[in-house]
Amino acid sequence: MKQILYLVLLLLALLLAGCQKNKTAVTALKVEMQENPEGVATANPRFSWQITSGTPDLVQQSYQIQVAQTEDDLKEGRNLVWDSGVVESDLSVLIPYEGGDLLSRGAYYWRVKVNCNHGETAWSDIHHWSMALLNTSEWQAEWIGEDALSNPGETAKENTRLAARYLRKPFTAKKGIKRAMLYISGLGSYEAYLNGKRVSEDVFAPMVSWYPERVYYNVYNVTSLLQKKENLLGVKLGNGRFFGMRGGDTQMFGLPRLLAQLEIEYSDGSTDMIVSDNSWRVTSKGPIIANNEFDGEEYDARLVMDQWNATDFDESNWVEADIMDAPAGELTAQPNPNMRVMEEIKPIHITPLEEGKLILDMGQNMVGWLRINDLKGKKDQPVTFRFAELLNTDSTLYLANIRGAKVTDAYTPAEDGPFSWEPSFVYHGFRFVEISGVDEQPDLSTFTGRVIYDRMETTGEFETSSEIINQTFKNAYWGIRGNYRGMPTDCPQRDERQGWLGDRATGCFGEAFIFDNALLYSKWVQDIEDSQSPEGSISVVSPRYWTIWHDDVTWPAAYFYAIKMLSYQYGDTAPIQKHYPSMKRYLERIQQVSMQDYILTKDAYGDWCMPPERQDLIHSQDPARKTAGGVLSTTMYYSLLNLMVEFAGITGNQSDIPGFTELAAKIKEAYNTKYFNADSAKYDNNTVTANILSLQLGLVPVGSEEKLFENIVQKTEVDFGGHVSTGVLGIQQLMRGLTQHGNVDLAYKIATNTTYPSWGYMIEKGATTIWELWNGDTADPAMNSANHVMLLGDPIIWYYEDLAGIRNYPGSVAYKKLLMEPKFPEGLSHVKASYASVYGEIKSEWKIVDNAFSWDITIPPNTSAIVKLPKELNIIKPAVEGVRQINETDAGIEIEIGSGTYHLTNG
Repeated sequence: MKQILYLVLLLLALLLAGCQKNKTAVTALKVEMQENPEGVATANPRFSWQITSGTPDLVQQSYQIQVAQTEDDLKEGRNLVWDSGVVESDLSVLIPYEGGDLLSRGAYYWRVKVNCNHGETAWSDIHHWSMALLNTSEWQAEWIGEDALSNPGETAKENTRLAARYLRKPFTAKKGIKRAMLYISGLGSYEAYLNGKRVSEDVFAPMVSWYPERVYYNVYNVTSLLQKKENLLGVKLGNGRFFGMRGGDTQMFGLPRLLAQLEIEYSDGSTDMIVSDNSWRVTSKGPIIANNEFDGEEYDARLVMDQWNATDFDESNWVEADIMDAPAGELTAQPNPNMRVMEEIKPIHITPLEEGKLILDMGQNMVGWLRINDLKGKKDQPVTFRFAELLNTDSTLYLANIRGAKVTDAYTPAEDGPFSWEPSFVYHGFRFVEISGVDEQPDLSTFTGRVIYDRMETTGEFETSSEIINQTFKNAYWGIRGNYRGMPTDCPQRDERQGWLGDRATGCFGEAFIFDNALLYSKWVQDIEDSQSPEGSISVVSPRYWTIWHDDVTWPAAYFYAIKMLSYQYGDTAPIQKHYPSMKRYLERIQQVSMQDYILTKDAYGDWCMPPERQDLIHSQDPARKTAGGVLSTTMYYSLLNLMVEFAGITGNQSDIPGFTELAAKIKEAYNTKYFNADSAKYDNNTVTANILSLQLGLVPVGSEEKLFENIVQKTEVDFGGHVSTGVLGIQQLMRGLTQHGNVDLAYKIATNTTYPSWGYMIEKGATTIWELWNGDTADPAMNSANHVMLLGDPIIWYYEDLAGIRNYPGSVAYKKLLMEPKFPEGLSHVKASYASVYGEIKSEWKIVDNAFSWDITIPPNTSAIVKLPKELNIIKPAVEGVRQINETDAGIEIEIGSGTYHLTNG
């Protein structure tokens, strides 16, 4: 009897486990691509969700969204602000709110349920968001600060120097608190405290911008930080990019200033408001005596003000805050997350040098700062930390490539003994740290590397049987995130760190596989428009802290490509709608000033950083290696016209399409007349860049593609020994171009080379990020950053689309439908990749061992895929739930699958 009972219980347990496994639910709810965001400024926020289920081939057939102003009302389905009703649709990404007007400051709660082909889900968990201040008249706060250079050595010229500002405001909470919201902007950067506790873990807030056009503010729910009766709001202001690192009209916008508005709602419905005004107190006599993102932060512990950000503090030595002029830019609720400390790493080695100096090795080129814990110091004796990416042969810091940046933090102890510290308003790009001012060698545990970048999810993992590809991917991962500083920067270490456009034209597509960078790039394309000239010129550095309006094409093209990426990768067409007039204005400007006889003649940078003929050079001096500027600008401009045809259709500007298509046709004809040799099928001087751009961007005359491609292969294999010969522009198309036209083996050779020039060469030389130059170890130090990502071009895209087979089906966006057709280069036996798309996680892992092939695929619910494999693999037809259709062709097998997990094999 006991055995029968045991079997019954076991059966019930298995049945229950099966039900749980196949349970379908709605998860990952987001508003404007963020989970539970505060301070949404759009009138019609957009909702997204994912579906989780163990049931194969699951398709959403309808959805219903409900919104209310309280969680209780939403649970009961009463007093709804919006009920979408049942909407027949399979869309679950960026669904716009269509209810009544949303209230400024308003708090809202929402939920969603869906009906699928396998039944209806329960209501999702309840999520929430709050609205920003929707009208500028609602700001009662004033900009405040200390309107003077008050300390020794301070200057707004050349290498700027300024102490941090500390501001505080005591106030009383009169009753029981229901809700408290802080609306705040501190320029350049701020840290806010309530009753001694940080308001958030954000760093370098708010986001950088072109301040004459736009200033961002943040919104925080601080209800839990307030206390009954006495409270203290304190803010520490750093210089950031507002009081810039170097003097100049486009880098210096004024002294730091604060705008803060704390709004309190009491339990009885009454309200109170604490605003920045001249009732606040301020000082610049605190311990941060200097902070400059290029030069470092200096901290004098003898000036520490204990409890300055708490109620019990004597502020009699502080002064009344000055009312500061408001920045010229539009005050805007920040639409993307701030930066955070996203990871911590520990050093691997300490090397003692002469004169008592130490070299700390973090083991990885990183971006952020060093946290110190219990380092022994001496009273009044500064301890300095100087940062570098590389070492000289004698183990001292290699600082030549840092140029004018001082990259030095300093801490002066107030007493003998151990101290703990980390900076607030500076960051460094570094692997090595020179430490001086200590009398004994500390333990490695004393130091922690704090890795910072914009808060975002890591969405991609990738590994293969090639260790070179694996390390290249890892180097890319570290380099990409290390150059996210509220904008995609060129480098994180020297006196530059700017938002150069040319580095990101196709790179942003590859980055989007590894990181959920949608909100960063949405914000950055706004920076680009804000930096545009009235005539339509695009600054190739945006925000335009270096204002460079060349009126050429290749660098500004990143504006268009980034906007395309947001649609292609995330299904977000709002940037297309928003920036269409700006993009059109730029194209018209270029036609006026840069086009002659339908050839685009202006080009500032060429195929930047292509491998020179000598490894001591930065740029080639050989005309045979250089691609003509007219080739570069004309091919790229042609591609932009084709993008604008697509954008015009999306935005309802169909009347613009004939003009774009007619101009594109004339440019193509003129371009081929000027540059194409029909007999040899070569463009101009037959550089790989000239040919690959012409081929991939669609300018090659019909029938000449194959012969042109043979020239690309010949040039690469014979003239360059199977190595890359392109710079920033050619590398954007090289790997995919070689593969799409039938030579994945050559692409793989380029990807796995370990001799110069190659990504593998960088690795062999010890690189843990991507170099600025192919010859970064031997070139002039004036331009050899060890952490640049512009030479990545399209390899990350190639890894995912061509090696792993994770690609949008033609016409699809956001991976709603995939085309999975991996390529199998000779010598590669294993690829394992995952990508967390907006619909859910996509996985692809294939192996080839002794002619035995297997491929495991995972497709998220509410998506589908077309799987293609070559005939020679002899795939066994899968006969499992979720397979919709199988077709055999002369080339191979084509399988249509719905969501689920599948195992394909040939034996």
